[in-house]
Amino acid sequence: MKVTSTKFNLLSSVRQLTREKWALGATVFAGKMIGLGLVVAAIFTLPGFFGTAAHAAAAPPKPTDLETSMINSINTTWTLIAAFLVFAMQSGFTMLEIGFARKRETVNILMECIFDTCLCGILFYAIGYAFMFSYGNGFIGYHWFFLQGTTVGNPSDTYLTTGVPIIAHWIFQYAFADTCSTVVSGAMIGRTGFRGDILYSIGITGFIYPIIGHWAWGPDGWLAVMGSPDAAGSHHFWVGLGQGFRDFSGSTVVHTIGGMASLAGAIVLGPRIGRIFARDGGGMPPGHNLPMAAVGGFILWFGWYGFNPGSTLSAMDAIGIGRVATNTTLAACAGGFTAMAAALWWGSTKGKFDLGFTVNGFLAGLVAITCPCYWVSPLGATLLGGVAGFVVFGGVKLLEYLRIDDPIGAVPVHGFCGIWGTLSLGLFASGQFGATGPLGADNSAPVKGLFYGGDLSVLKAQAFGTFTIAISVFVVTWVMMKLIMMLPYPWKLRVEPHGETGPGGLDMFDHGASAYDYEDGDVSLTGLFEKDGKVTA
Repeated sequence: MKVTSTKFNLLSSVRQLTREKWALGATVFAGKMIGLGLVVAAIFTLPGFFGTAAHAAAAPPKPTDLETSMINSINTTWTLIAAFLVFAMQSGFTMLEIGFARKRETVNILMECIFDTCLCGILFYAIGYAFMFSYGNGFIGYHWFFLQGTTVGNPSDTYLTTGVPIIAHWIFQYAFADTCSTVVSGAMIGRTGFRGDILYSIGITGFIYPIIGHWAWGPDGWLAVMGSPDAAGSHHFWVGLGQGFRDFSGSTVVHTIGGMASLAGAIVLGPRIGRIFARDGGGMPPGHNLPMAAVGGFILWFGWYGFNPGSTLSAMDAIGIGRVATNTTLAACAGGFTAMAAALWWGSTKGKFDLGFTVNGFLAGLVAITCPCYWVSPLGATLLGGVAGFVVFGGVKLLEYLRIDDPIGAVPVHGFCGIWGTLSLGLFASGQFGATGPLGADNSAPVKGLFYGGDLSVLKAQAFGTFTIAISVFVVTWVMMKLIMMLPYPWKLRVEPHGETGPGGLDMFDHGASAYDYEDGDVSLTGLFEKDGKVTA
């Protein structure tokens, strides 16, 4: 009975508290919330009344001379590290080409890659860098030959407003030029005479790549300044478009130039003797060392972290570098996945997981992201890289149908995916990012693609630029290859038939050495692809 009475008293107290004090508590709580709201409002509004406009809009202080020197040194170090990464890609290219080729042309590939690297260094020092990156006119630069004749007469001057010395910028761009040259050799494996290789390498490295590259990357290149009036009015091309051609790291300038030159060379050379295409009941001969090809692909992927992030030329743009590196990674992953899936569903090995297509797939994603890497979001990078995987699969099938012999897939990977990547900027640019600079990002004029609410102007500029360069390179290179093809042996572009089909192939014919110990029956005297009566590489 006493417990019941206690419970009744407690319930009565609660009811009394509810009736008498809830209103007071609610009033106090509401007053506190109103007061807090007034404080927050004051925080956001009072500085506008009592602060000065000049203080609110004050720009960051200009760096001192010492700070500028330190910033330039850091940016130069970053650029050189990136250059070394890009140069290391040569080992990746060499391994990839050897792995996808036949063992009888291994020494030839090694020699071509080494020789092209040495030749490119001399030519790009003497004339190539001047043609491409010095001032001149819209079509060619004509200063700074042998890295001389800069603004104060020595190559320690910085390149434009980057703060990076010209001599350091040269080594970075030399690595790019060497990449373009190596791409071309990949599509012409197995039937190019070494002396013919010397001649076309001179043409591509010394003239075609730097002169046409000047259009897009030169300080006054006509595609680079397209869409903007000059100081005198409107003498630049297509001023009404309001957009210049953009290619952050070279989907078009490096890869499409290399890919289209590869296409011209492969067409002029014709297929390797004994090559049977899919429409005739054959197919691409298997590579002789797929582990080497796969490792070479991974080395190229690693080198791309110099290729793309290094193109900022600025270690100060930390967020930009991180975004570019992330975008590069995601595009490669997506490209490898979709190319593998395409081969699984529609390839000649349907139902099997094809290593060659997977390697070329992630390379396709890397090529595609090279142009838009600074201006797209990670999601956009993943999507455009995934499309690149399907592009490379379709490109390989197209060349096979057209009976164009490209042993490593250089044309689809670099040519077709370079074009796709350049176009993708006009679709996937997120509208968040503008330009990079020595002090960091400048997002005052962001690039916006069609899928993010932009108009067609960026896509138009990209399409015009990439197709103009692709067609120009193909035509000029085709003419050059035809002329070299008309020369007598041993300077003719294509090696003598017995040099291609004889014992040891090109390795023994042009270099007098083989990479492996040949056994009896390894090499047929009458056919490239026969071993014990079976098709072989």
